Amino acid sequence: MRRALVSCLVGLSIAGPARAEPQPRNVVLFIADGLRDGLVSAATTPAMDGLMKAGVRFTNTHSLFPTFTMPNATAMATGHMLGDTGQFGNTIYTAFPVPGPGESLTPFLESDPVLGDVDAHFAGNYLNEETILRAAHARGFSTASIGKLGPSLVFDHTARSGQDSVLVDDSTGRTGGIPLGDELGTRLNAAGLPLQAPTRGANGQAGTDEVPGTLAANVEQQAYFTAVATKAVLPLFKARGTPFVLVYWSRDPDGTQHNQGDSLGRLVPGINGPTSLAAIRNADSNLAALKAQGLAESTDVIVTSDHGFSTISKESATSFAASQSYRGVPKGQLPPGFLAVDLAHDLGLGLFDPDAKGAKLGPDAFPSRANGLIGADPAKPAVVVAANGGSDLVYLPEGDRALARRVVEALSRQDYVSGLFVSAALGPIPGTLPLSAIALDGSALTPMPAIVVNFRSFSTGCADPTTCGVEVSDTGLQQGQGMHGSFSRADTRNVMGAMGPSFRAGLRSPVPASNADLGKTIAQLLGLTIPGKGRLVGRVLTEALANGGTPTFARAELRSEPDAAGHVTVLAYQTVGETRYWDAAGYPGRTLGLDVPASPAAAEAH
Repeated sequence: MRRALVSCLVGLSIAGPARAEPQPRNVVLFIADGLRDGLVSAATTPAMDGLMKAGVRFTNTHSLFPTFTMPNATAMATGHMLGDTGQFGNTIYTAFPVPGPGESLTPFLESDPVLGDVDAHFAGNYLNEETILRAAHARGFSTASIGKLGPSLVFDHTARSGQDSVLVDDSTGRTGGIPLGDELGTRLNAAGLPLQAPTRGANGQAGTDEVPGTLAANVEQQAYFTAVATKAVLPLFKARGTPFVLVYWSRDPDGTQHNQGDSLGRLVPGINGPTSLAAIRNADSNLAALKAQGLAESTDVIVTSDHGFSTISKESATSFAASQSYRGVPKGQLPPGFLAVDLAHDLGLGLFDPDAKGAKLGPDAFPSRANGLIGADPAKPAVVVAANGGSDLVYLPEGDRALARRVVEALSRQDYVSGLFVSAALGPIPGTLPLSAIALDGSALTPMPAIVVNFRSFSTGCADPTTCGVEVSDTGLQQGQGMHGSFSRADTRNVMGAMGPSFRAGLRSPVPASNADLGKTIAQLLGLTIPGKGRLVGRVLTEALANGGTPTFARAELRSEPDAAGHVTVLAYQTVGETRYWDAAGYPGRTLGLDVPASPAAAEAH
């Protein structure tokens, strides 16, 4: 494991005479997208396991909810929670037609052109916060972000010339991609590497209701990204002789777990089949290849995942949508966009497709990307649904309180719902908790959802339930494939570890930690002071740092008032000082991870 970023980084130590003051740190942040903490072991992931044994393994880890890639990428990149960044999901409602995705009001943001469109609309920086790569570059660091389309760009999304931070992702060399800088292009040519990133190939095949998805991990594309990092970017940084920050975002195991074809229509093995395990090994091999370059005394390596993962369920006994027949949807299962279909039906309003220029949908059709505009006129919708997977965002553009109550009542009748969070501007609604309870109400520029809907989750009964979680998912993928986004502990439990001169050695830390904390910790490692516009921030992980103090933490519970049917939204969380970490939330009995209640002394009434 130590053979594979440990000898090139040794050569990347800052050159020059010894000084009395400490040298600036180099930082490598490696993200294994969708990796479950319970699957990190010496047998399955030797590079990650070895790094964490030599350095720090965080054992009480937290993804931010909604547990999606782009929200957690913005938390790592800024140290701010989602109420400040406005990245409430991978798909959000923007309240303006976004050009990149065909004038959609509900764009999917894992796209370089779409991020540019949204930035342009929201004062040049839709996140409204400075990222660690932007701040590091301004301080003279060499900066790079390599890997998965979308989250890679978020780390320096306002610099699109290619001449500042190095950016290499799926769109490199293609229309809409960020151009390669002159220095990097020269290095790629010298290393014999193409100037265009390969596609995912067979790994990108999701299959259909009758044809299984992929049986291949994302090996070729990620081998290219790794080669770019080791053969071009790190040698370039060495030649510059300046400290650096490198972000490497591995699409695996996430992309493969989404598309895997091991379990079509079946919950077992689900995302624990051979294809998903190959994807986990692929991500670990990428880290090993980076580590083989050498770990210098001035380089800290941090490993994380943005969220956990679950197997998809498409079953419901209460859904109107599941009782209808749709082409490409197995009989009796939930179609993509079931939440929008059910709400339109229950409210007696029309349903339109925001991703098909507002086309009206008939009784035998579902939205093309699961998103929905509900009302009489798609140009002035009463309700907007941004579908994301294990949870959905519901917007009420007019802020109608009476309509909010009708929507909540309709949602609470569905067996696939497990917990509702509502904007305080709509007034208290029984059975719900406020968005502020989970840090979704802050200084964001993008429209804040009116209601966030968490979907039901459970496990298939393995020894570690967070490794075999299942969740109802609003997605075009099939039952038995993979998804995330819920408030299940299987999705909120991510991976976090670190090794390097700034970190303690051989530490297993039980103190709660999150992706927002990583953003704040990296800023401190780099000596960056980044003024924040919002106040919803993580903390510096002092317990993991050499000579740092270990804080105390506590567990607690927040409960809503019951609604007319007795539904109570429960939020299990932990605190370190004023910083909150959310374990799981929903209706008891419908969310994996709510089976161990907080002690009565720690419970907090809402």
